[in-house]
Amino acid sequence: MSESGAPAGTRPAVPAVPVVNAANALTGLRMVLVPVFVAFVVVSEMTHPGWRIAACLTFVVASATDLVDGWIARRYALVTSFGKVADPIADKALTGTALVLLSWYDLVPWWVTGLILVRELGITLVRFWVLRHGVIAASGGGKVKTALQITAIVWYLLPLPTVLAAVAPWVMGAALFVTVATGGDYLVRALRLRRPSAGGQP
Repeated sequence: MSESGAPAGTRPAVPAVPVVNAANALTGLRMVLVPVFVAFVVVSEMTHPGWRIAACLTFVVASATDLVDGWIARRYALVTSFGKVADPIADKALTGTALVLLSWYDLVPWWVTGLILVRELGITLVRFWVLRHGVIAASGGGKVKTALQITAIVWYLLPLPTVLAAVAPWVMGAALFVTVATGGDYLVRALRLRRPSAGGQP
């Protein structure tokens, strides 16, 4: 017997992480805020300043939960299978919905929205594809991509003067470039992660 009372040679049982925890609650809140955000944008028709500001604030709060829930999960060891699946889904649902709405109101070209959505959906599927082989850590480029996408969307949502509003397409262009570039990098790293398992070689 070990000093802890467990049979020698055995490891102490690791307590299961409850699905209902602070990190997952924030992920759930982000999902709930998506239809609220949609309602504010639709009511505003992207012409009413007050409703546009309300939509923008809702988007910012929802985006902030994406940063906080991941930090909480890692800091307090609250990572769960539910969180691994729900977090990227909630993240893509928020960003994707915002882009579709901006294209619907003729603010962002549909091809830009389509390209970003294809990249995001594709990388999410790749993430699940390689999950049993390991987890690919978020790169610095991925964080820049997320920051640029959020900044571009917020810029479009805010009722800014014409001179400032004209900057939005440039920010979105930068976001698009980094989104595509990091997507390619992520795919290469995923293929490298799977290759040893597929070939049976170390």
